[in-house]
Amino acid sequence: MSDSVAVIIPCYNEEAAIGGVIEAFREALPEAEIYVYDNNSSDDTIAVAKRHGAIVGTENRQGKGNVVRRMFSDIDADIYVLADGDGTYDAPSAEMMIRKLKEERLDMVVGVRKVAENTGEAYRSGHEWGNLMFNRIFRACFGDVFTDILSGYRVFSRRFVKSFPALSSGFEIESEISIHAAELMLPVAEVHTPYYSRPEGSTSKLSTYRDGWRILMTIMWLFKEVSPLRFFGFAAALFALISMLFGAPVILTWLETGLVPRLPTAVLATGLGILSAVSLTAGLVLDSVCRGRLETKRLAYLGAAPKARR
Repeated sequence: MSDSVAVIIPCYNEEAAIGGVIEAFREALPEAEIYVYDNNSSDDTIAVAKRHGAIVGTENRQGKGNVVRRMFSDIDADIYVLADGDGTYDAPSAEMMIRKLKEERLDMVVGVRKVAENTGEAYRSGHEWGNLMFNRIFRACFGDVFTDILSGYRVFSRRFVKSFPALSSGFEIESEISIHAAELMLPVAEVHTPYYSRPEGSTSKLSTYRDGWRILMTIMWLFKEVSPLRFFGFAAALFALISMLFGAPVILTWLETGLVPRLPTAVLATGLGILSAVSLTAGLVLDSVCRGRLETKRLAYLGAAPKARR
């Protein structure tokens, strides 16, 4: 029995591009089912998607993460191809990505975006720099696993999709997916794929500063959840360092004179020392809790059998 493939495309006001995206994936993956989930579009995205033969669903909660969560819940397949409906991703690369997933028995293959020649400005101003910054922060927090954590072009196994909690609501969903894979040490890979500029009439829905801030906060929040000892250990070291900077002169004066002339400084240094100890204790306790949660996630992942075996 051959593996079933679902191409899943979240959409918001992509009337200008979605028809071409559907046709491109149908040509690249003729056996696949193509799903388009609309997210409160005010244009004719739904009508165009239906006209091109896609299976159309809706998600009323605004945000890409909400749509991806709904698609992961609703759609049953052995292999999932996640792409955007804006025409920026290379549909013919999907066959190569699926083949790599199957041959190497992986759970996720990420399409690393490489701007195609003669396609204009694929990245908006500031986005390329921001992407580089977020990738460096990710590697510092979670290890050298990915080089493009914000790529929206990915191929998943059923086991990944059905064990992924999908708690994000917006564009930070790609960061959550990448962190989930890194935390569980899942077998993953990256392949380079062309990245095109949007077709005329299609506009980006990503807000540079608002969504950039949400992505950064998601990475930091999940770093605290995944590595609490490192997170609170850093805070403990910072508090201890500041405490020493304020407290050392007070201690030296006390050793020389037996007096504490700067009582407020001494109180501040003592308080910071206490915060350092509390932070370290919190990190140690939460690290044990985190290990138990990780074991539960791992068991959920192992329990999500391929569709063909159910």
